[in-house]
Amino acid sequence: MRKLVMAAVLGVAMAGMAGAEATHKGYEMPPYSVEWSDGAREIRTYGPHLLAEVKVTGGRTGAIQAGFRMLAGYIFGGNDTGEKIAMTVPVAQTAERDFWTVSFMMPARYTAETLPAPRDDRIRFVPAGPSRQLVERFSGLPGSAGLAERANALRDWAEAQGHEVIDGPHYYFYDAPMTLPWNRRNEVAFTIR
Repeated sequence: MRKLVMAAVLGVAMAGMAGAEATHKGYEMPPYSVEWSDGAREIRTYGPHLLAEVKVTGGRTGAIQAGFRMLAGYIFGGNDTGEKIAMTVPVAQTAERDFWTVSFMMPARYTAETLPAPRDDRIRFVPAGPSRQLVERFSGLPGSAGLAERANALRDWAEAQGHEVIDGPHYYFYDAPMTLPWNRRNEVAFTIR
């Protein structure tokens, strides 16, 4: 009996090392597996998933607020059928040359063809993945300067380790604004080869 219990515990521990979370606080997340982990850093392989995204100009903080409002309007019924679509995490933000892309993952049960059409023509559906990303998790209030500093340090570390950065930084935010800073999950990530 003791051997069976130990085998079960070891099996659960091994599965946890190779696997990844499917939800955060009950919200669906993009599918991924963890290739490597060291403290707050992981290399993840993301599977395909569907994003709803908008392109927003301006500073980082204003852009994520505006992008979030547009996408939240869509999932809370601002679409051609009035259907409410479940919230997912993270809210993602990536800097482009002259704008920011803000995106929500769409629940896995949907395809681009089965989602209701947005009433806001700035929202578009984009297939994502598969991709390989170097991710660093942290808590706190993610200000623009702190995010840029974390991104620069992570890029420097990635390059020193021989990882080829091909996109990013991506910023991932998992919790509602009223969440206490030490309970927040934030991430900075780079797509790597």
